[in-house]
Amino acid sequence: MARSETALSSSNRIGGAVQLPAKPMSAAEVAQPVMELATASGGPRPLLSATPFRIVATTLGALVAVAAAIFGMLFWQTNALLSEQVVAGLRADTAAILAEGRAGGLPALVDAVAARSHGDGPGFYLLTDLRGTKLAGNLPDMPLEMIAKPQGGLFRVATRADGPPRLAFAIATDTGAGARLLVARDVDAQRQYAQRMQRAFLIGFGLLALAGLAGGAMISRRVLARIDTIAETSRSIMAGDMSRRVPVSHHGDELDDLAGNLNAMLDRIELLMAGLREVSDNIAHDLKTPLTRLRTRAEASLRDGRTAGDYRDAIESTIEEADDLIKTFNALLLIARLEAGALEQSMADVDLGAVVLDAAELYEPLAEERGLALTVTAASGIQVRGNRQLIGQAVANMIDNAIKYSADPEARTPGTVTVALRHAAGGAEIAVADRGPGIPAEDRARALKRFVRLDQSRSRPGTGLGLSLVAAVARLHAGTVRLEDNDPGLRIVLVLPRR
Repeated sequence: MARSETALSSSNRIGGAVQLPAKPMSAAEVAQPVMELATASGGPRPLLSATPFRIVATTLGALVAVAAAIFGMLFWQTNALLSEQVVAGLRADTAAILAEGRAGGLPALVDAVAARSHGDGPGFYLLTDLRGTKLAGNLPDMPLEMIAKPQGGLFRVATRADGPPRLAFAIATDTGAGARLLVARDVDAQRQYAQRMQRAFLIGFGLLALAGLAGGAMISRRVLARIDTIAETSRSIMAGDMSRRVPVSHHGDELDDLAGNLNAMLDRIELLMAGLREVSDNIAHDLKTPLTRLRTRAEASLRDGRTAGDYRDAIESTIEEADDLIKTFNALLLIARLEAGALEQSMADVDLGAVVLDAAELYEPLAEERGLALTVTAASGIQVRGNRQLIGQAVANMIDNAIKYSADPEARTPGTVTVALRHAAGGAEIAVADRGPGIPAEDRARALKRFVRLDQSRSRPGTGLGLSLVAAVARLHAGTVRLEDNDPGLRIVLVLPRR
């Protein structure tokens, strides 16, 4: 047994009979109820129904829709700007011709239109009288589209006999001199530019959609491959192979974080299962003897008892043995509750100085009885967030452990047990030191486990649960426990985070 002993109150009782397990359950036996579920949920997921692919496809669809809206806005604005430039040019040209007509009358209009009609430029002109007879210009006659649109608009004009008709935009104006003027510009190049932009949009967004879907499929395959690896590892673990761990790709992404957390959880589960097996073995080893002794004494009292005093002594001895067993199981129950975090709602602000002084005052008579000097140094104003009763129980177990292993009947000078509370980096430190035989460095981690008793401790009374309860209280309060060499003796250090 590790140098430990519980200081649990005998008023904490566990009712009912306790049956010790014949043997610990194996991982396969524990996993058997979930194997059917694991088998039913196995198998790779189709790519199109996979969540990563759906996310990529949805994001790509939204991206294409937004890009299409932006392109439509840009296309509309560009086309409007080009149209405004054409209209502004036609109005300026019309104004110049009309200005010449006002100065020289109809002959001047005819000359101005005739002068502008020569060459292969993009401009088209037509000057007619009120009856529609052509007076000048490079258009053969009034286009049919312009007859229905007296103010101007789009129309098609054949520039060459063997060429396709081109699109033009015209403005028609009444000159006021008995003639009608039509000024037009070739806008077929603008139309072709718009068509090229539309084709580029369709091709570009088609390629974008294909590339996005291909990238989404590739990303989904990578993610699904890693998820399938996690699922396959989980199925192996549920099948009973507790040594399996989720592979980590070291990319530093969320899946690596998930794999790391799962592996940490599996390490904790494996540790708890190993502890369960160890506890079962230690229960069989350390409780079998007192149970056997209890039964033997009862049989001896029935066989050898002669008087009422003999029976009374036997019953009192039996009650003492039963009390020790009940204390052991009370300690086991409390440790299990602590490790399950069942007492988190009872947390409050705790003055550690008062807790340490109360525990030392409780054990001072016992220390004097054992011939020990108990000294206490407690800094004031140190508070933590926790359960006062449990912290007090942990401190009491530390002091009780030190007193038990410091007492030496053959010592000529009294031993010393020191209790100190002080500030530490990031927390509060409670240290209990003795001058006993100490614990070898290689056994200190094992001494904090349940039912562990070192060979030199098995001759002393105890259950091996005292220091394990201290460790459980530390874990519940997000603290730590250290066993250090006091040269000579042992120094137990409980560190709790400050409030």
